[in-house]
Amino acid sequence: MALRPETSSELLIDGKLVPGSRGTFDVVNPATEEVIGQAADAGADDLDAAIGAARRAFDETDWSRDHAFRAKCLRQLRDALLGHAEEFRALTTEEVGAPAFLTSGPQFEGPVKDLGYFADLAENYEWTRDLGKAEPMGLPNVREVRFEGAGVVGAITPWNFPHQINFAKIGPALAAGCTVVLKPAPDTPWAAALVGKVIAEETDFPAGVVNVITSSDHEIGAKMVTDPRVDIVSFTGSTATGKKVMESAAGTLTKVFLELGGKSAFIVLDDADLAGACSMAAFNVVTHAGQGCAITTRLLVPREKYDEAITATRDAMAGLKADDPSKPGTICGPLISAVQRDRVEGYIKLAREEGGKVEIGGGRPEGKDKGFFVEPTLISGLDNSARVAQEEIFGPVLVIIPHDGDEDAIRIANDSPYGLSGMVYGTDEERINKVVNGVRTGTMGVNGGIWYAADVPFGGYKQSGIGREMGVAGFEEYLESKAVARPA
Repeated sequence: MALRPETSSELLIDGKLVPGSRGTFDVVNPATEEVIGQAADAGADDLDAAIGAARRAFDETDWSRDHAFRAKCLRQLRDALLGHAEEFRALTTEEVGAPAFLTSGPQFEGPVKDLGYFADLAENYEWTRDLGKAEPMGLPNVREVRFEGAGVVGAITPWNFPHQINFAKIGPALAAGCTVVLKPAPDTPWAAALVGKVIAEETDFPAGVVNVITSSDHEIGAKMVTDPRVDIVSFTGSTATGKKVMESAAGTLTKVFLELGGKSAFIVLDDADLAGACSMAAFNVVTHAGQGCAITTRLLVPREKYDEAITATRDAMAGLKADDPSKPGTICGPLISAVQRDRVEGYIKLAREEGGKVEIGGGRPEGKDKGFFVEPTLISGLDNSARVAQEEIFGPVLVIIPHDGDEDAIRIANDSPYGLSGMVYGTDEERINKVVNGVRTGTMGVNGGIWYAADVPFGGYKQSGIGREMGVAGFEEYLESKAVARPA
């Protein structure tokens, strides 16, 4: 099976690959600004058909009850996708602008392999739990709790790590016994559409269990949120859009999972290897051009080492140029679109207006006349009240802020509407643990520790979201519990 979709892509609806009712829309390579092909453009009728198919597959088939079959299908999908790995790597770099090295990890191979973890959960989860005997109102009873798939899932995903987020939603949802309508971002439709093609042609998934709707119309996602046939809306994106999703879902009391924005802090304690910490902070924020919600975009350093930290971070950034994502060694590729580039450049301008100093970067790379590139940028001279320290930029922009000790660093880290991730560098375990316990965030790394894995729950505090993705906690987002009692 050839995966190249230059001429057009197709929707997956009710087990069939079909054209979009609105024709096609262009897919653009963000590194070159060239149109590299088209994707199927779904309309409201296509969405209606997809939701209807998912509803029937859940209500009228054994999918939700056949745990072993679900595990088999997930493993089939994993193996089929890995069989097309080189094609997917090339397409992902081309469509997403993701540096090629990331396709061996979270930009393709990692999340595909994670489907095996969710297949194992489908087989091994304790679907019925014995609660033992009790005598409510003096009557002996035996009780149990049964866990069941929650129903139809509307999965709405962004463009920054499309494979990772697509599979982090459909993997646990399908393992739990749900059926899915996947609606990817218009910027990266192929990452989802081609998975739909593999499902249709190389797996035994029953018709309607997985449906993939690509569309240039942002309102398609909004329509899915309000459809009463959808039982769960699983959304990853900006906090502003997440609030709208939650408000819209209230009309039908649809359960929502929200994985939203972040403005995570990288805390350097005064006993840390300053140069090593600053180098890691620089690497983190320029990876994939800073287009990650959990990336640490505030660097908090001891005030007495502020100037030294600026120099160390600037020197590290100087070796991390924005470049062609297909080129070996590239860490920082392009932003996804002209709109996103303009947004990032607007924040850099704002930083200057707020009194900040651009220590390095701040513009477009020399010689890059095409492509949505922004130089890795370090901003100093601002405190945590500045907008560039409070608002999510989603670009290769790091704000360096001084702190006056461990308690002050915790205070600054928590002085944010977000609480998604963070990092702390130091040598004293007691102090490190105090920071980890004090920062209100869903994930934390210590001295470069990487928490990302299939079995680790991911999500945030405060305005970074509701619920958890990945791990057993993420799997259980897609379950309902049913208590059953009978006379003893």
